[in-house]
Amino acid sequence: MSRDEERLQRWRLVLGRAAEDELGAPRLDGDLQGMDRVLEALYDADRAGGLGASSPGVARWLGDIRTYFPSPVVRVMQADALERLDLTSMLLEPELLGEAEPDVHLVASLLSLSKVLPRRTQETARQVVRKVVDDLERRLREPTTRAIRGSLSRAERTSRPRPGEMDWDRTIRRSLVNYDPARGTLVADKVVGYARRRSSLRDVILCVDQSGSMASSVVYSSIFGAAMASLRAVATRFVVFDTAVADLTDELDDPVDLLFGTQLGGGTDINAALAYCQRLVRRPAQTILVLITDLYEGGDAAEMRRRAAQLVAAGVNMVCLLALDDQGAPAHDHANAAALAALGIPAFACTPDLFPELMAAAIQRRDLRLWAARRDLVAAR
Repeated sequence: MSRDEERLQRWRLVLGRAAEDELGAPRLDGDLQGMDRVLEALYDADRAGGLGASSPGVARWLGDIRTYFPSPVVRVMQADALERLDLTSMLLEPELLGEAEPDVHLVASLLSLSKVLPRRTQETARQVVRKVVDDLERRLREPTTRAIRGSLSRAERTSRPRPGEMDWDRTIRRSLVNYDPARGTLVADKVVGYARRRSSLRDVILCVDQSGSMASSVVYSSIFGAAMASLRAVATRFVVFDTAVADLTDELDDPVDLLFGTQLGGGTDINAALAYCQRLVRRPAQTILVLITDLYEGGDAAEMRRRAAQLVAAGVNMVCLLALDDQGAPAHDHANAAALAALGIPAFACTPDLFPELMAAAIQRRDLRLWAARRDLVAAR
């Protein structure tokens, strides 16, 4: 088969059966025919009859997409099936759930149904969530702890460092005035090093919106919260909210228990959440408050803004993440984002891979708006 014919076949798979005659593509056969069948069941459901209401139909489709497509594509198709065809049956039957490819979006869907999952499905659901959490922890925990430990070490200085604690860059720059051109020698009359302490150097509050639109952010936040809670130099609190506020700090040792303690969906009262976090602040100058929300306030927006202003005025280092996921810039309330930006609170979406670096920058009190702009994370204005 020529390359032109292969290209036509691919377009035929993309456009569906209706474009077959117009394209003049060679007839599909073998695996291509199977791929076309599962794509048609999902994306041409109004014409092809979809996956059907029966569990066997869904199970067969789940098996087929794993046969014909790589895991990243399978995850996209599963997410599309849940959204386009409302396949809640996939999440309510352990046999079907066991066939699914675990990923963050599937976990988010499971958490949204956690209170109505049948008993026979609950253990399978926890296994799916555990698999995704373990995978994320392997990828994200080590960069998080490394970045935070390094930034904490650099945030505290000492003039009597041990050899391994020397900050050579800062020491040399401070000593440039003592350079002797005749001898080509730099005299370092003062040395600077990184102080290392075991007590808590920073208080971090993760305040996470658990409304349905923030589902992926909740999953990633729990992983990062657990990673930070393992560091003695950081005192981490984990707070989730919808119209009510729940402090899940005691669950940080197990992200799976933490996630099943959330309740995705419902309204949003950011003001109530900030009021609770405000009561947690003991050392404003050493506190970092990460508010993760799309800023669609269902409570008192004016009071929410005033409370944010109070936190900043007290010295709290506050940042608003409009999303913590891989999906790009989300829909958000631009008026509230602009109001926070005017208070000096940057608001932008952040990918999970950049979150450790963000926390390091926050600990060092660097300009987070400049940090975001340099990484093409456009801050709301």
